[in-house]
Amino acid sequence: MAAPASRPDRAYHQDYICRIRYENNLPPPPGSVKLLDIPIDGLEYYASPGFASRLHRSQPINIEADAELGMPIDLVGIPGVFDGDESAIQAPLITPPIHPKDKSLLRPLSELGKPKYQGGGISFLRRTEYISSDTARARSEAAPKSTPKPANPKLRKPVDTSKDDPINVLRAVVKGFDIAHPEDAYLGHDTNDNIKGLEPTAAELEAWRNPRHPQKSNLKPLDFYPMLPDHSADTDTGSYILAKFSANPTQVADKRDIRMDVGILRPIDDDAMLAEHNAKVAANKADPVRNPHPGGALFNYHFYIPADETSARNLKRKLDVHDPDRDDPNLYTTKNRDGKETFRLGLQRMYETGRATAQDSDHAYREIALVLHDPELEVKASASAGDVEEGSKKAAYYYPIMQKIQLKPHRSKNLAQLGMASRLHNDDDPTKIDAYDAFVDDLDEFEKANRSARRAELLGEEEATQHEDT
Repeated sequence: MAAPASRPDRAYHQDYICRIRYENNLPPPPGSVKLLDIPIDGLEYYASPGFASRLHRSQPINIEADAELGMPIDLVGIPGVFDGDESAIQAPLITPPIHPKDKSLLRPLSELGKPKYQGGGISFLRRTEYISSDTARARSEAAPKSTPKPANPKLRKPVDTSKDDPINVLRAVVKGFDIAHPEDAYLGHDTNDNIKGLEPTAAELEAWRNPRHPQKSNLKPLDFYPMLPDHSADTDTGSYILAKFSANPTQVADKRDIRMDVGILRPIDDDAMLAEHNAKVAANKADPVRNPHPGGALFNYHFYIPADETSARNLKRKLDVHDPDRDDPNLYTTKNRDGKETFRLGLQRMYETGRATAQDSDHAYREIALVLHDPELEVKASASAGDVEEGSKKAAYYYPIMQKIQLKPHRSKNLAQLGMASRLHNDDDPTKIDAYDAFVDDLDEFEKANRSARRAELLGEEEATQHEDT
């Protein structure tokens, strides 16, 4: 703030303070400066070959002496690397099981050493610690002595080791069927063909009569469907393949393209790839620990779909067994060169398998596709309620899925690396098919024999014969 104008200016005296950071109080040298001749014989000692040899013998080398430091990077001996197949140097899709002797080496650092006391996850709470033994003794003498009460053996829950017994597990499975169908429950003694199920509890019977959601008790079931296999839709292999596209195969983006429902995936034959896959499967069966399962075969596919939605709708009607007009020849949209009524499916694009997983025969029903079917809800159901065929009964039909594949568009760069670009993109290639002329017909004798053999394997000869007669 400025001083008033009436006051005269005052002069202030201020001294400059400077600290001395360096001060030399030594007297000057008494004589002139000169150089002294000091012997340096040690340099010859350290530069002699003997010193280096002794140092090499006394100091061991703490690094790998080989040129690659213990990590070979020679790719010449690895098959398929220079052909574009890098599966040999990549991690396996299925992680191999860890050997029991190696599990102790994979423990985290927190589990090493002596176990430490943890106060319930709270860092600032600790037990009371006494630094004097007299104080601790006085506290222990002052505390009333109480004798521990013996544990009540009736309160202990005995561990039933027989629950993991295979016979007991089978009885528990039979109990579920007995609850669902009490009229078919077997009540006799155990035999080679029949086994008696466990006795159901009152809570299990009540849960079957009045099912409730385990978490949301206010929800109620709307309907019940028996879960049955659909043997009328059995394939030659007895299973299905679930294919998923990485991108939209068509240009239709605002709605579902119904042409995808009747598309055809045609695998491109590659004998070398199939032989390599079969060799890996055989090696996995011989030694599953060292050779993980390779999954499904990584084939390339051609994808075909109809040109318009009208052809797709007519083809779906032709495949619908409940459509009364499915045998109408006017449903076909084109004719082939022989004059036969057909559906024309054109080549959409070529795809390659990005990832494939396959189930073995021991776990054929680990993944299934489920279809809820109620003939009363079908508008075009032609069969009556008293005379229906299998596939028209009210049920939840399941279909086993043995393989899942992910399809991605095929790139010409990958083809060039594999040396297949000239063969697969050549218009004169006889293996390339531009379009399919498809028509719906009954099974021939060869297809009937394959499906009958598959059905007999699942149901048995007698039941399979009854199914074919009906």
